[in-house]
Amino acid sequence: MVLTSTISKELGFKAPDFRLLEPLTNKYVKLDDVKSKHVTLIVFMCNHCPYVIHILPQLVKIANDYKKKGVSVVGINSNDISEYPDDSPAKMLDLIKKYKIPFVYLFDETQEIAKSYYAACTPDFSLFNSDMVCLYRGQMDSSRPSNDLANDGKDIRKAIDAIISGKNVQLPQLPSIGCNIKWKK
Repeated sequence: MVLTSTISKELGFKAPDFRLLEPLTNKYVKLDDVKSKHVTLIVFMCNHCPYVIHILPQLVKIANDYKKKGVSVVGINSNDISEYPDDSPAKMLDLIKKYKIPFVYLFDETQEIAKSYYAACTPDFSLFNSDMVCLYRGQMDSSRPSNDLANDGKDIRKAIDAIISGKNVQLPQLPSIGCNIKWKK
């Protein structure tokens, strides 16, 4: 594991389109199928990263809490499964069941989608408005597996609330920190 943070990218970019496998249904899903009319949170994650496992219960809670407000959450796994078989689509199904993940969790086999979103770590968060313009790239909160800070999702929650209410996101966009995406050689 190489500790990595979110790549600094100027906000305001449009969400790149995708068509990725959803292991749960064994069907391909496009961005248009899962984006929200209000707010869409795209999270690059994987099955084995301790940083993802640490935030996953709160991410599931956020997805459930904001679903009724029209917020869509999309998880994307871009890790190289030949080197990291614990991130395979079959293991993705195990994670979905174990944590009762209420959002689509997609597999980016070519890793092209991770690159197009400037994803570098797991978890890596990008938050988009109704026009699919990125208004937040940063951490979910300051909690890490190595500290005792509350795992409450306060940064993502504040950003989502601002976008829902039509306001600018007025909080420091601190980078997410986690394991590096396992790139193919």
